[in-house]
Amino acid sequence: MKTSIVARPIVAAALAALLVSACSLLGSGPTPTPGPKISTPEEAVGLVLAQDARFAGIGRRDPNLIGQANWYEVGFMDDGWKVTVRIGWGDCPAGCISEHVWVYGVLRDGNVQLLSETGDPLPQSRSGVTGQALSGPTCPVVQDPPDPACADRPVSGAVLVVLDGGGSEVARATTDVQGGFTIDLEPGTYTLVPQPVEGLMGTPAPIPFTVTAGEPLASLTVSYDTGIR
Repeated sequence: MKTSIVARPIVAAALAALLVSACSLLGSGPTPTPGPKISTPEEAVGLVLAQDARFAGIGRRDPNLIGQANWYEVGFMDDGWKVTVRIGWGDCPAGCISEHVWVYGVLRDGNVQLLSETGDPLPQSRSGVTGQALSGPTCPVVQDPPDPACADRPVSGAVLVVLDGGGSEVARATTDVQGGFTIDLEPGTYTLVPQPVEGLMGTPAPIPFTVTAGEPLASLTVSYDTGIR
């Protein structure tokens, strides 16, 4: 009987130890994986510009450039960088009447934090690309001064395909009777790819362009070759 009484506390203690060990293992969980390390201001800027589609196409601030509406600048801060992004509009050659400014902090572990956002409400303006498709020459001899009768002519019915930065088609349009077109697009970088037009020998090369938030529609001229020489 004495042996039985002594054994029970030993077994109970062993079971308790096993339970504590199991709970400890279950509660530990996987070790968090750190984010990508950032070592240059350029990498910090890249992370910030990716935060908002309206930042597409914005370049570094140039103090010698008159009328720069949209820009970013980057400086050092504790364990990382501070990146300021500005979108301005309204008579920007004179300094911009309105502006909206974001300030981000980027840590070396890749963490991006919005520190402040100030300024005027952003205009809810249309964004995209507009332009006209023309064909020329229309006369075999170019005159000086130019003959109005030999001016380039609108190309109606031309199909224009828009590719995004990854090469995927995101939109297409057909030119009207005046050769005009307008395509609504989110801010970003694109390529306009004109399609062949029956009766015209030359198809224009792809045209890269950028749609920037707060700026007027990107404007393009698509020039088809008539083959007249």
